Order: sequence, then structure tokens, then C-alpha cells
Amino acid sequence: MTSLNREQIVAALDSVIDPVDGKSITAKDMVQGIDINNEVVNVMIAVDPKRGPALEDLRQAAEKAVAAVNGVTTARVALTAERPAAASQSAPQQPAAARPAQPGQRPQGAGQKPLELPTVRSIVTVASGKGGVGKSTTSVNLALSLVAKGLKVGLLDADIYGPSLPRMMGLRAAKPTPSSEHQGKMIPPSAFGIRIMSIGFMVDEEQPVIWRGPMAMGALEQLLRDTDWGDIDVLVVDMPPGTGDIQLSMAQRVPVTGAVIVSTPQDIALLDAKKGLNMFRKVNVPVFGLIENMSYYKCPECGHVDHVFDHGGARKAADELGVPFLGEIPLDLKIRLGADEGKPIVQTEADGEHAKAYGAIAQKIAAAIEERVGPAEAPKKKGLFPKISFK
Repeated sequence: MTSLNREQIVAALDSVIDPVDGKSITAKDMVQGIDINNEVVNVMIAVDPKRGPALEDLRQAAEKAVAAVNGVTTARVALTAERPAAASQSAPQQPAAARPAQPGQRPQGAGQKPLELPTVRSIVTVASGKGGVGKSTTSVNLALSLVAKGLKVGLLDADIYGPSLPRMMGLRAAKPTPSSEHQGKMIPPSAFGIRIMSIGFMVDEEQPVIWRGPMAMGALEQLLRDTDWGDIDVLVVDMPPGTGDIQLSMAQRVPVTGAVIVSTPQDIALLDAKKGLNMFRKVNVPVFGLIENMSYYKCPECGHVDHVFDHGGARKAADELGVPFLGEIPLDLKIRLGADEGKPIVQTEADGEHAKAYGAIAQKIAAAIEERVGPAEAPKKKGLFPKISFK
């Protein structure tokens, strides 16, 4: 295996020229960050916010230059637009990302325009205010439940720092492959009839991703833009927890159809869930509703129900916030084991109680999508997706 180093990447980038003045991007100190993980190289280039949308050719040239370095199998280059440090003599203005959006409008970051995903009919983000509430497990089982309803579904792991979908979908050894039909696109791995993309396919599972916010968002945008999703009805996005850079940038840059908030019943989790919900509201992303995960524990032997983390908090919070309550998912060892083993419970126990619970929630989400973007094209080809039923 060829050992890559920073000097090789810098030398390759030295050949990339800024068309405005004919100078190398390295000579102009535009290269803000280089991350090398085995054979995968990520580069962040800082540009003037006003020029950002017009520099796609420069970004592609830099990506091509890095990809040509011996030993590089995957090259990703992202642009970051930062405002000049010098303060204006006039009255200060809010940066574009912070200006309140007008009703019905999505606020945009400075020098940015929304990503275009023409083959994706709708995008649903699954978010949470804090980690540990089962958001990724919920994302996986909701995606499978939507497939069961005849929809074509994609699944994006937007948790750059803690990707978990490759393991949950049984694809730990999988890798994206170049698309033969669309140059520059990647065919993502698939499982259970779903195309899945994650940074976890490109980095070692046990190695931390130590990137600043702009580099992480740049990598996420590239996963979205350069993946050949095919014609899909729903792209389910497993968001990272919290309300940080990635969440805000996703809301501003991606045409999100609606958001789903996952919480456990206890007060501290609901407090954070409310923050996440209000963030989506501030950027005019519709909130489809709240899900109460780990809602109760039902003893498999005697049937006794125990509310380990309290009960009903998410329903109450949904009522207070004026959003739909989508449903309850129980705390169950089988759900956790299925996630760890790459065998989601909606797939392995399609007629079980848990699959019915996820299916009922998916039905509400599908109805909300249809209300906003219209019905999916039907009928679907028989046998295209695995058979999963809800009774």
C-alpha cells in the first residue's frame, strides 16, 4: 500500500489555478485543510463568499488533481465560504445565514445556493436534540417500513463524526463503486432494497473523524451530490444529534421536505428535542412530528409493562408545540441486537409487534410527504422490494 502524505497532496493542488488571477490555489493559501485517512483524501478550499457558486470548475479540477496522486482511491474537495475578517465601517449587518427567512422561504448561507437532487422526490430528516435516543435505529426501521409501502427509498448517514448505518444495515465491508452511467457519481451499497451512503464506507470504523465543521459539511454535501441515488421517492437522512453546523447547513442547503424528531420520554431528552424542533421551525423546515422511542418495556414472559424512562412525555410535548405525535416504539433487546448485527427488526420480524409500530409511523410520514409533494408514481414493479407486511 502506498503511504500518502500531505506534501504529495499539496504538490498536486499546486497545479490548480484560480482563473481570476492565474495564481495557484496553494500560493494563495486557499487550501484550508487536508485530511488523509489511508487512501481517502478530503480537502477544504476557502473561497470568497461572492465567488463560491461560480467555482465549481475549480473544485472539480482540485478533486481531479488529488485523485491522480498515486495511492489515492477516493478524493473529496469541498469549498467553504468565509466572510472577510476586516470589520466594516458601516453599521454591522447580520451574516446571510443568520438573517430570518421570510414565510415560506429557506434561509441561505452566504454565497451558497441549494443543492440540486433532481432524482430525489422528497427528503425526510430524522433528528434528535441529543445522542443516545435511538435515532439511527429509528431511521433504519422507518426506511424499511417505507419500502414496505411500495416506495423507493434511499438512506443517508449524515452523522459524519459517528457513522453507524454500515453496521446497522449489514454493510460493514461494503464500498461505493463508480457509476458507469453518470460520470463522477458513485453507486452506493444497497441492502433490503435501499441504497445507502455513509462516510463510514470510506473510513476505518474504529478511527475517529477529526474534522472542523466546514470540512465535515463539505464531505456531507459531496456524499449527497455525488451519489447516484437513482429515481427514489424518499431519501431518509439520519442526522447527527444536536443543533450544530451540520444540522443548520442541511436545513439551508438541502431541499428538505420535512423533519421527524426522535426523543425518549424523560424530561432532559424532551428539552433537547424541543430545541431541535425549534431549529427546524426557524429555518422553515416543516416538522412532521415527534416519535417517542424506548417508550416502555414489555416483559416477554409475563407481559407486564414497565415505563423505564417515564411515559407520554413526547405526546405531551407534541401537543404543547402544535405538531403531530407520530407514535411510540418500545424498549426491546431484539431491536438493539438487530441493529448491532445488521438485521433490522422490521426486516427480520416483518409481522411482529415492533414492525407494526414502525409501520404505523411510516404511514403517517408517507401521508405527510404526499400532502407536500404529491403521490408517488405507482404501481411499483412486483418483487422490486422485499415483502414486508403490516397487519
